[in-house]
Amino acid sequence: MLERWGWLGLTLVRTVFLIITTVVSYHFRPFRLPGLYAALFGFLFGLAIVLFELRLRRTSLKRLIGAAIGSILGILGAWLMALVLAQTNIEVSTRSFLQVVLLLLMTYVGLIVGANKGDLLNLGALGGLFGTERFPQRNFKVLDTSVIIDGRIADICAAGFLDGIVLISQFVLRELQLVADSADTLKRNRGRRGLDILQRIQKIPSLQVEIVEDDFPQVRDVDMKLIELAKRYDAKIVTNDFNLNKLAQLQGVGVLNINELANALKPIVLPGEAMRVFILKEGKEPNQGVAYLDDGTMVVVDNARRMISKTIDISVTSVLQTTAGKMIFGRYEEPRTASGPSRSEAGEAPHAPTPRANHDRAENNRASGAAQNNQAAAQTGPYEVVSDE
Repeated sequence: MLERWGWLGLTLVRTVFLIITTVVSYHFRPFRLPGLYAALFGFLFGLAIVLFELRLRRTSLKRLIGAAIGSILGILGAWLMALVLAQTNIEVSTRSFLQVVLLLLMTYVGLIVGANKGDLLNLGALGGLFGTERFPQRNFKVLDTSVIIDGRIADICAAGFLDGIVLISQFVLRELQLVADSADTLKRNRGRRGLDILQRIQKIPSLQVEIVEDDFPQVRDVDMKLIELAKRYDAKIVTNDFNLNKLAQLQGVGVLNINELANALKPIVLPGEAMRVFILKEGKEPNQGVAYLDDGTMVVVDNARRMISKTIDISVTSVLQTTAGKMIFGRYEEPRTASGPSRSEAGEAPHAPTPRANHDRAENNRASGAAQNNQAAAQTGPYEVVSDE
């Protein structure tokens, strides 16, 4: 309610200011204009001042101080050049034109350069006179399209881990609307979910959400627009986009990546601990199975290929932390039967007969057969005993 009354008060003040400029211009008739044209000139002049005031409201104090210092230095430089021109033999009308052009040029250049370099000012060195200006600037957060569609940002805001003022730009809303109006069903559902998440964030009482009209027509890429918006408000970008994260860090913009937050909140698993997982699919290596934890962490299990679609107990062997997340490696030990260990587990692996052993066995069988034949012949009659050799 207070914000509404404040907005109405500012609107009333601006309206009164426009009326005053219109009446004053109509009364004094600048440039010998007729009454109607003079009133129109006064209204347009007052409107330009109001628009300039609206633009200054979004500018930081450091930029305002830099612009003021730059414009003063520009006026001083133009005055010195005018003194030099006054000592020349240039025609009076031409000299006056050059002096006015130099004044406008130097003031404009000083204003723009001073505003751009104002971010280099250290207001804290002035004894804390402007110390309160820096504090709210640090609490601005700019939401990316991807983090809105993701949905986890609403839970983070509701839990109180995101404070300050959350800025939502018009170009992000337009991008969400385009996704919500897409012919693809999946994209359309994602866009509508993003709009629902924004409504949920706006209803959080402990969080202040603002829709900003700032746009950068000269920048086409939405990620670059977000970076420029964060620079203007001295804000941090909340995203889960890896490319935007790196690009913003290269340009000195702070980033809050919710994927990094999720990885930091994952439970710590140490080698040797026991886990119970559900083997979902086959791994890349032979006799491997792959499982996933509730937070999406991949678990690679050796000796678990035959246990697909089953819940088993494993032993953690190692943990690998990568830029994309965490991977856990484990091993599945098959339970031993009640009859005891097999010969292979006891170290007595059965050996297949070698060719040499087969040959010796055949020779022994032939010799035994020949001996039996000779014995039978000796019992039946006086026949010559023939050896097998």
